[in-house]
Amino acid sequence: MIEYENLNLLNRPFIEAYEKEFRQVLDSGWYILGNSVKNFEKEFGDYCGTNFCAGVANGLDAMILALKTFDFEHGDEVIVPSNTYIATILAVIHAGLTPVLSEPDIKTYNINPDLVEEKITAKTKAILAVHLYGKLCDMEAIMEIAQKHNLKVVEDCAQAHGAKFKNKKAGSFGDINAFSFYPTKNLGALGDAGAITTNDENYSLKIKTYRNYGSATRYNNELVGYNSRLDELQAAFLSVKLKKLDEINNHKRELASLYFDGLKSDFVKPHRDEDYYDVFHIYNIRHEKRDDLKEYLLKNEIKTDIHYPLAPNKQKAMIGILDKTNTPISEEIHKTTLSLPVSYYHTESDIYKVIEVMNKF
Repeated sequence: MIEYENLNLLNRPFIEAYEKEFRQVLDSGWYILGNSVKNFEKEFGDYCGTNFCAGVANGLDAMILALKTFDFEHGDEVIVPSNTYIATILAVIHAGLTPVLSEPDIKTYNINPDLVEEKITAKTKAILAVHLYGKLCDMEAIMEIAQKHNLKVVEDCAQAHGAKFKNKKAGSFGDINAFSFYPTKNLGALGDAGAITTNDENYSLKIKTYRNYGSATRYNNELVGYNSRLDELQAAFLSVKLKKLDEINNHKRELASLYFDGLKSDFVKPHRDEDYYDVFHIYNIRHEKRDDLKEYLLKNEIKTDIHYPLAPNKQKAMIGILDKTNTPISEEIHKTTLSLPVSYYHTESDIYKVIEVMNKF
């Protein structure tokens, strides 16, 4: 069986280093907001090319705290892609704001800058740009729109660690940018974890206050805060894996190249452009008989996944919030997309096998 993902196999190359870091953290006796977190924040900020980084508990919290930091008014609008994962929408709602769906580009699956301006109203305050599957949005166009309309930009970089647009990395374009280190990500922890990057010192200080009960100084609470702190163990594990992130991304890019070269044209493959350095957190194809293809592959001992089977505005939780929004492009993507195996532990022979079976479909 070729599994879609296997976290045990994925993390085997790092076990010895993880065990060393575990012992050091355990022996230190300091488990919350200590040196491991400070070190990782510095390392990851440097990696992304930003001046500041704050570790938080998970990717959803990263987006909520990013949006809260701007002090928008309750009900202000944030433009989000209509085909994003539900977490993006939840962050906007939990921040007391209103999500406004904008359709993606059918080629890149990312928000289409050509359609964003028609969604801007007097209440629009920000664009939340989601980098799906390991490809950055057209950040040049998005930043131009934001500047023109005096909007803030938040990048949702949960699937794009190390990805680039015109040689600039994810998490370095927006005013504040959110990362998830969920275990399946290219830079994945051994549990939930997240981070926020920014070049604005005041934003960074406010985020670090928010994450710690609204307290910058112990027992003094300046803000109505949260408990959302990256713990020492996850920070230590992430520092280990960060050293190998470029190697992980390169391996996934090499596996992706096999799919590009080997899969027949019946499958709609990801769009490629020289301005984009894609890291293939997910290698997705589209096919009109997606469900039949998924079942066929499983019968041939190949596991796949669907990111994502249902559009956000079709979710039960969004009744009365987004259900009246018409999103035909998003729905076409959700109906036809299929994610193929492309893990750090997969071998070229694994991918050749997937290609061989798929080309017989």
